[in-house]
Amino acid sequence: MTTLIPTAEIDSTELRKAFGAFPTGVVALAGMAGDEPTVIVASSFAVGVSQEPPLVMFAVQQSSTTWPVLRGLPTLGISVLGETHTEVIRQLSSKDKTRRFASVDTTVLPSGALLLDEAPVHFECSIESSHVAGDHEIVVLRVIGLANDHSKNPIVFHRSAFARLSA
Repeated sequence: MTTLIPTAEIDSTELRKAFGAFPTGVVALAGMAGDEPTVIVASSFAVGVSQEPPLVMFAVQQSSTTWPVLRGLPTLGISVLGETHTEVIRQLSSKDKTRRFASVDTTVLPSGALLLDEAPVHFECSIESSHVAGDHEIVVLRVIGLANDHSKNPIVFHRSAFARLSA
């Protein structure tokens, strides 16, 4: 029989481990803020929120200094990161924002949405709505364009490590 621990008795490390037991994909949400490429990497992305209209969502920490910049853009590029992006993920997540895009191949759409090349799936989105949820903000995005490369596999984040899908 499973015995649950009340959340008041769980420390943040144990909670993070429990959340990390659920495998997730990893995405880069990016856009051009003037001449500056700007990105957030998230493992809280969810597809299939709605098909009509087509909606996806992700959650971002309210303490993020990058999200306020991206929130002000008309569109965002979402790149579902693939098996070839393991090192790129660390670079894009770096505290040093000036080096995040060094040697990273990207495509800028006419709307200013920024996509990472070689991703298995790309979405172009606009912000539909957002909702405060504890220390995060849940952001619902409307899909206005997509590309799907079935020959590439996504990377999975599980138990604080990146993993590849196997057939």
